[in-house]
Amino acid sequence: MNCNEALEKILNSFTRYYNVKTSDVEPPFSAEAEFHAHGEKYLLVKSAHIADIDSNEYVFFASEESLDAERLNEIVETAWERGISRIKPYYGHRNSDVVLFIFADGISEDAVKLAKKIRRYKSYMFSIYGWSHFRLAICDCSVQKFTFNRMGKSLSKLTAKFWEPVQT
Repeated sequence: MNCNEALEKILNSFTRYYNVKTSDVEPPFSAEAEFHAHGEKYLLVKSAHIADIDSNEYVFFASEESLDAERLNEIVETAWERGISRIKPYYGHRNSDVVLFIFADGISEDAVKLAKKIRRYKSYMFSIYGWSHFRLAICDCSVQKFTFNRMGKSLSKLTAKFWEPVQT
């Protein structure tokens, strides 16, 4: 399976619950997906409204021929900035996560080491208005392995149907 096939396969798995956009996507990304969930809490009756709970997820997909540490850092910063710019925190906002999938035909060892260490987190008004995490999954199509950052390890269940994930 090459990178384009892997990208199509993962996009298909997102189409059920996410709004997937593959056209008019700004570079360096080839696709984007958004998920929004809203919940409300009541005390016995709806007029006794206690809280709103909003969760969002912004997923970016990039495809590269080769990936080095410098290019990885550029893509990560772009995804984080675009994802954070879409967030509107308020009293009912719980979390908004930014997820990045990168598919590459070759990945340098420096990029793999950097990917494992990448961490982005932001809290809004000391977490009263919620928080944001950054999850990263990099697919090296040449050796058919995924590499994740610490928060991105939860993505290994999603990517398990592709190839064996690398435990980091």
